[in-house]
Amino acid sequence: MFSPNQQMAIHAQLLNVQVPSPMNYVGPNNNSSHVARDGVVNSALSQAESLVHSSKQIENELLSLGKNIKCHEENIKHLKTCISSLDDQITDMQVTLGKNHSSDTYMSQDKDLSHTLSQQQATYEHIMHHEKSAASIVCLLKNNNDPTYANPNSSTDDVLGVVATLGKVNDDNLSRILSEYLGLDTMLALVCMTYNGVEALETYDKEGFVSKSSGLHGVSASTGRPIDGRFDVICLENLRPYVGEFIPSDAQNRLALLKPKLPNGESPQGFLGFAVNMIHLDVAHLLPLTSDGHGLRETLFYNLFSRLQVYKTRAHMLQALPFLSHGAVSLDGGLIRSNGVIVFGARDEMKVRFAATSFLLDNLVDIEKKMKELKWKKETMVEELQREEAILTHVKYTFEVKKQELVRFMAQSSPYVMQYPIQATPRRLTPT
Repeated sequence: MFSPNQQMAIHAQLLNVQVPSPMNYVGPNNNSSHVARDGVVNSALSQAESLVHSSKQIENELLSLGKNIKCHEENIKHLKTCISSLDDQITDMQVTLGKNHSSDTYMSQDKDLSHTLSQQQATYEHIMHHEKSAASIVCLLKNNNDPTYANPNSSTDDVLGVVATLGKVNDDNLSRILSEYLGLDTMLALVCMTYNGVEALETYDKEGFVSKSSGLHGVSASTGRPIDGRFDVICLENLRPYVGEFIPSDAQNRLALLKPKLPNGESPQGFLGFAVNMIHLDVAHLLPLTSDGHGLRETLFYNLFSRLQVYKTRAHMLQALPFLSHGAVSLDGGLIRSNGVIVFGARDEMKVRFAATSFLLDNLVDIEKKMKELKWKKETMVEELQREEAILTHVKYTFEVKKQELVRFMAQSSPYVMQYPIQATPRRLTPT
C-alpha cells in the first residue's frame, strides 16, 4: 500500500489490442464466419476503449488531487512560518515592555525616575564598599565633581565605566541571577574603548613591577584608596562583535537572535528571551563606540552573555535542556553555565549587581497596541491553519480512495489484459 506523502508511480495500462487482419486471414469462404469474426473484433476494441477511458479518468482525478494536496501543504508551511515570525515579534515586544506589560498601573515619571536614581546609587555604593578595587576608583572619578580627584594623567579618559554600571534590567530577580552568572570579578571589571586606553591604566618599572606612581595606581594613591590586588579590564576594540541582524525598529538595538523552537514551532514553556537583550542601555551606549561602529550591546554584553537564555522558573529551564547551547538562568535562581554545568545550592546574594528599574518608554502605548494587533493576527492565522489542515486530511483521504479504486480496476481488468498483448504507458500521479 502506498502512502499519500510518498512518490507513487501508478501505471495505467493502456490496452493496445492486436487482432488478426482480415487480409491475412485464411479460412473457409463463409460469409457468416466473416460476420462473426468482425463482431468479436468490434467487441474487443470496444472493451479496450472502455478500459483505456476509465483508467485515464481515474488517473486524471488522482493527478488533480495530487496538485491539490501540494497546494494545501505549501499553504500550511507558509502559515506556520508566519505564525513563528509573529511569535518572535510578540516575545521581543514583551521583553521590551518588561514589567510594564503585565502591570495595569504605571509609575508616574517623577516616581519612576526617583526609583531609577536610587537603584543606580545603590549599585554605586556597593561598588564603593570595595575600597581598594580599581572599580571603586573609577566610580569615584566618574561620579565625583570634586577637582581634588581629577586625574592629571588622564589615565581613565578612555574608561567607559564598570560593567555593573553600564546596564540596567527590569526585574530584581533578573538582576540577582545575571550578576551571579557573571561573578563579582566581571561585575567589577573596567571597560575601555581602545587598547591605548588599556595601556594607560598601568605601567611597569625596569624590573617588571607595577608602578604605583602612574596610571590608575597613581590616581588611587592620590585619593587615599590604593588599589590592592588584580582587576579585570575589557577592551571593546579587541572583542569579536555580534555580526547578525538587529530587531527592526527597536529603540534599544536588540539582537535578532534565533529563538529556541519545539517541533511544533513554539518556544519552550517559560522562555522569556535572551539575557543580552534584557539589558537596558543608556542612549549614549547605543551609539557607535568602536572604530567599526559597534555599540555596547553587540560588543560587551554579547561577549559576556552570548545566547544565554532566561526562563521563568528552574523547572522550565530544566525542561528546555536540549535547547541550551549557551546556558540558561531562571528568575527563581536556576543557573546552567555555557559548558553545561548545572549550579546547585543556595544562590550567592551579590551586592554588586545591575540596577533593577522600570524603564520609561515614550512609545509604551504604541508598543502595546502593536502587540495586541500581532496577537490578533496570530489567532486568525492559527484558525486558518487549522482549516487548511482539516482540508488537507480530507483531500488525502479522497486521494487514497481513488488510488484504491484504480488498483481494483486494474485487478478486475487483468483477465482481459492477459488475453491480449498489452503495452503500458507509465504516468506520474503524485505532486512534483
